Amino acid sequence: MAQPAPRMVGLLLAAGRGERFGGDKLLALLASGPGFGGECVGAAACRRLLLALPRVSAVVRPGDAALASALGAAGARIVRCPRADEGMGASIACGVRATEGAAGWVIALADMPWILPSTIARVAAAVAQGAPVAAPFHRGRRGHPVGFSAACYPALAELAGEEGAKTVVDAHRDSLVRIDVDDPGVLRDVDTPEDLAPVT
Repeated sequence: MAQPAPRMVGLLLAAGRGERFGGDKLLALLASGPGFGGECVGAAACRRLLLALPRVSAVVRPGDAALASALGAAGARIVRCPRADEGMGASIACGVRATEGAAGWVIALADMPWILPSTIARVAAAVAQGAPVAAPFHRGRRGHPVGFSAACYPALAELAGEEGAKTVVDAHRDSLVRIDVDDPGVLRDVDTPEDLAPVT
């Protein structure tokens, strides 16, 4: 019997401490509005990934039961990262290793809930069509999420430290597929409680 083709995986990074926010920012409630029903930051980011991708794995800190529950209820598979304190690179490596065999990854930050599902889908499509790395750009600025092909697995799986996947993106600077989008959500994140206020 033929094995099913590998699928793209959405990887939601949700293992930070939210120190600038004052803690638990991913469980903070978003204001109700278009596309949101008063859900928490992390669940909203997860749901938008799931609107564009068939499978999402969320990387969380060990012991963060409330967030794991919220993301699991939103539809994510939970990956607990024992090395989360080492930084975003360790979280990416943990999530990629847990989904080894994927056709590629769309790596998103759980504190960026305003990205349009159509943008996520375009990033995933670019990787599926052969891009080693693909990223959205809004008004000339590179944003999130960033897509990586399966060929990037060895580099992603060995990441550590605070810089995330910057070294992998830089290594593919000449072959990075740029996707220009009219989506300010690719640049907007939650660092402080004031960032939750609706944009007017």
